[in-house]
Order: sequence, then C-alpha cells, then structure tokens
Amino acid sequence: MTVIAFTFYLFAVSTLLGGLMTVLARNPVHSVLWLILAFLSSAGLFIILGAEFVAMLLIIVYVGAVAVLFLFVVMMLDIDFAALKAEMSKYLPIGLLIGIVILMQLVVAFGAWDYSAGIDDRLVAPSAVGENTNLLGLLIYDRYIILFQLAGLILLVAMIGAIVLTLRHRTDIKRQNIIAQMHRDPAKAMELKDVKPGQGL
Repeated sequence: MTVIAFTFYLFAVSTLLGGLMTVLARNPVHSVLWLILAFLSSAGLFIILGAEFVAMLLIIVYVGAVAVLFLFVVMMLDIDFAALKAEMSKYLPIGLLIGIVILMQLVVAFGAWDYSAGIDDRLVAPSAVGENTNLLGLLIYDRYIILFQLAGLILLVAMIGAIVLTLRHRTDIKRQNIIAQMHRDPAKAMELKDVKPGQGL
C-alpha cells in the first residue's frame, strides 16, 4: 500500500467516523467537535485530490467560522436537552424508516457508479496548484453566475426570515427614538442648575 492510499483511507475513515459520531454523540459540544474532525478530514481528502483551494476554504469557512459559531451557540444557550431527547424518541421510528430508504438509494447509486475515463492519468499527474482555483472561479462566476447569485439571494431571504420570526419587541425596555431626538428643542433639552457651595441638587 502506497503512502497516498494509506493517507486516503485514513482521512476517509476519519471523515466517516466524525460524521457518525456527530449524529450519535449525546453531548452537543462533543457533536460539534466531531463535526470539526469531519471537516478537517474532508479537507485532507481535497488536498489529496489536488484541490488545495477548496480544502483551505473548507478549513477557513467551516472549521474557522461555522463550527466555532455552533460551538459558542451550543455552549451559551440554556437548552433542556432532556426534553429534546424525549421529543426525539417519538419520531425515532419514522426517522429510522427514512434513513433506511436513503441508505438503499445510496447503495443503488454506488452500485452503478464507476470511474470516469482517464482517472489513471489524473492520479499520476494531478493539476497544478493554481489551476483548480481558476477553474472554480470560471465555473462560479461565468457559467453558473445566475445560480450563484440566486443562491445568495435565497440565503439572504432565509436570514431575514429567521430574524423576523425570532424578533420580539419587549415593552419593558427603553429603546432609542431617533426621530424624537432629531426634533427635540435645544432650549428644553438641557436645564442649568445654579448649585451653591455646600448645597445639593
């Protein structure tokens, strides 16, 4: 077994183990840590394929931002995980049924899957370091520019919807009124007190 093959199997097993333990871990903090392991292992697989730019994006964006954000949110929110587990047990049978159906579809898909032509040449002579970045840029910003922009708009609408659904205006909080501040009378905004020595207000 070559070093490349051993590294591939190591990262592949680590990715599968991280994804599996993300779902099965009882502690949500442990789940996020297993998710970070899965991301790092996936980045290693991309490096083996010669896609260094995608691997660095995976580490910077997902591990450096998204996973750390998940970790902070899970640790800061006071969530009753016992109640969540009790609710989850009610939907366990239908979840298992859906999981079995998806597993059967994956078996059928991978049973008919085969390598594309020229795989041996690509493995012997991988692409240059900067080439995959250029090709990725051409695909995203040239051929699929409309789909890329539509995906951004969908994410923007989802973010606005999440803000609107979770926004709560509390009446017992004093809020800033910018219009009232702009139209205030300077003569009434401040009152001068002539405080004598030895006296209080």
